[in-house]
Amino acid sequence: MTYQNILFAVQAGIARLTLNRPDKMNSFNTAMHAELRDALDQVQADPSIRVLVLTGAGRGFCAGQDLSDPQMQFVPGETPPDMGNVVESGYKPLILQLQNLRVPTLAAVNGVAAGAGSSLALACDLVLACKSASFIQSFAKVGLLPDTGGTWFLPQRVGMARAMGLALLADKLPAEKAAEWGLIWAAVEDTEFLDKVNALAARLAAAPTQALVRTRQAMHAAPGHTLEQQLSMEAGFMRELGWRADFTEGVAAFVEKRAPKFTGA
Repeated sequence: MTYQNILFAVQAGIARLTLNRPDKMNSFNTAMHAELRDALDQVQADPSIRVLVLTGAGRGFCAGQDLSDPQMQFVPGETPPDMGNVVESGYKPLILQLQNLRVPTLAAVNGVAAGAGSSLALACDLVLACKSASFIQSFAKVGLLPDTGGTWFLPQRVGMARAMGLALLADKLPAEKAAEWGLIWAAVEDTEFLDKVNALAARLAAAPTQALVRTRQAMHAAPGHTLEQQLSMEAGFMRELGWRADFTEGVAAFVEKRAPKFTGA
């Protein structure tokens, strides 16, 4: 597939996926959905990739849905588009694909993340934002509810009271406050942002990939499990990881007092 709405590159085990509609604040259209899904398929199929970095071009991360996209346009007084189908056909498979990716994911939020763009960032394992960035659950302003997993991510990250406030009031949440509340991992100075993103991506690329992915899976499963069920899940994952080469290397490096050289195996 030839990409017109995203940029995709792989180097040194790091896949970088950039939403590339800066004139539209990287908002989603139908074509961008297809391109994102194709790029994620490449990440899933390429064993040399150890981490995915997702960011936006220009001054914004993602402004959510492009309301000028043909599937969204309608004449007032006529039947509006089927918004449920927009979610089912576009955002639902995208978020599930991202959440089940075989490598850890890092959202590098370089500017405003609004609506579905905010939820897209929260679907990644770690979110690093520049201090000038912000997160906006803008759905209430157009008579909708947070989608793209927003109603799932928000209460788990910040608790019900703050999640309701963000969703019902649709106020802008600055990146520093988002980090303070636990919505994201960290907010850093704009001048340090790219260096911090690159360092964190390199660190994740050098980590034991399968252990990080199993950690994600276990944490996501925990809210629906009893303690006993979670302990059993942990045991199963520990058994699997304990038979992997990265565990052997990690123990050897610890004993030999050196840095481990994980391969993701």
